Amino acid sequence: MTQSALFQPLRIGRLELSHRVVMAPLTRMRAGPGMVPRDIAVEYYRQRATPGGLIVAEASQVMPTGQGYPQTPGIHTAEQIAGWKRVTDAVHEAGGHIFLQLWHVGRISHSSYHGETPVAPSAVAAAGDHFTASWKLEPFQTPRALELEDIAAIVEAYRTGARNALAAGFDGVEIHGANGYLIEQFLQSRSNRRQDIYGGSIANRTRFLLDVTRAVVEEAGADRVAVRLSPFGTTNDSGEDDPLPLYRHAIAALSGFQLAYLHLIEPRIAGTGKADVLNESAPSAAELFRDSWPGVLIAAGGYEGASAQEELGKGLADAIAFGRPFIANPDLVERIRLGAPLNPWDRPTFYGGDAKGYTDYPTLETLNAAA
Repeated sequence: MTQSALFQPLRIGRLELSHRVVMAPLTRMRAGPGMVPRDIAVEYYRQRATPGGLIVAEASQVMPTGQGYPQTPGIHTAEQIAGWKRVTDAVHEAGGHIFLQLWHVGRISHSSYHGETPVAPSAVAAAGDHFTASWKLEPFQTPRALELEDIAAIVEAYRTGARNALAAGFDGVEIHGANGYLIEQFLQSRSNRRQDIYGGSIANRTRFLLDVTRAVVEEAGADRVAVRLSPFGTTNDSGEDDPLPLYRHAIAALSGFQLAYLHLIEPRIAGTGKADVLNESAPSAAELFRDSWPGVLIAAGGYEGASAQEELGKGLADAIAFGRPFIANPDLVERIRLGAPLNPWDRPTFYGGDAKGYTDYPTLETLNAAA
């Protein structure tokens, strides 16, 4: 591909993108009462929408027990659907496209959110501390192991979440199978000690991911469904000793659904926003799994304009998702196009709060006007 690779059109499912700079899903913890997106969320996404561009909106819990952080939005009530509809309307008015990431955190939760013990494949607590609903740091609780009927109910919650997302005007949904949350807890042997059809062998540990994907595809259509994975991630006490056999199996199985895209988090970035950790010597997930995935592949993790161009030029990915640069640069697409300098991000304002660090970052236009 040429140096303008990021600005070539790309077909993703039913959508025709005008460029390949994708906004990654970014947890910001600014939902209002009832976990409903607020007015500032409408402005935040509107600012970052571009004609023919794709935004993947922040992870949203498909049921109350799926919540694991303060003030994260949901997609399981009429009020949440209405709140998200205002966001999708704003993005569409700007000519953009938007998917919603569907989420259940599993053991990365706390009883303060929903009055119940967190659930997981097995009764294995994650190591470390986590925020309660009142923003207090406490050790992770030991989860309750899910019964088979519980698993079936969660699969149906994902199905309903997809239906609700479409009712809210989203162009599609991305299933969150990364970063140590419920789907990845089923995938990985360190968190899945089950002895039934959902545990033990790689095929069994992949079953929940495939059940969820099948339900969501049945509801929304394969061309409006995507999956995000982090094969080498260690977030939230995740990580497989040898991830290659597991994720090659999972990705090959997902390929049979003919999804809109597969979204891989590159292992050179560690954590979920708590610190800037860049490991350039880490393996390339896109390179390792490209041959296992025949469809559109989106790579994410520490990319800049030049490195994104290089990745596309090698044919390792079809589009690049940017996270933190999009937080600080509402006009990131134009800045990359022009090779313009980027605003630095303000890490203390990543999570919680109001407009500061959310909708107040300047664009090139406002900077030039003030000069």
